[in-house]
Amino acid sequence: MAEYIENALQIVPLNNAAVFNSSIPCNRGYIFHEDGTGIFILRGITNNCFARYQVVFNGNVAIPEGGTAATPIAIAISVNGETRLSSEAIVTPVAAQQYENVTSTAIITVPRGCCFSVAVRAVAPTVDTAETPSPTLEMRNANLTITRIA
Repeated sequence: MAEYIENALQIVPLNNAAVFNSSIPCNRGYIFHEDGTGIFILRGITNNCFARYQVVFNGNVAIPEGGTAATPIAIAISVNGETRLSSEAIVTPVAAQQYENVTSTAIITVPRGCCFSVAVRAVAPTVDTAETPSPTLEMRNANLTITRIA
């Protein structure tokens, strides 16, 4: 298991990855991450056909000061740049800078010998709304754990 955190406030623009600066890294070479970035590389090092990982994100998100209240905001886990819709976490704060806690999870299967990139991104919510999504969101106390499960 590896854990990556960023407790400080960060502004995450829509379709961009959250940044993680502190870590308890994987010492077996299964996961690569450079502190100060938001991209994680999962490696398919295995004698079987695939390696399987569970990725879990938890953090606090809000609409930045000056943003439109009661607008849904969302984060999701992306794999190779594509959002995993099943991992999308949506909240609708009633006021700017009102933090809500979100959790997102995904099971990712990496074929033997391959590498997949993973990130936590601010995304446009997939809910029916006439509202334009917030162009940025605030994030605090971001925590990402990646566990090799097979």
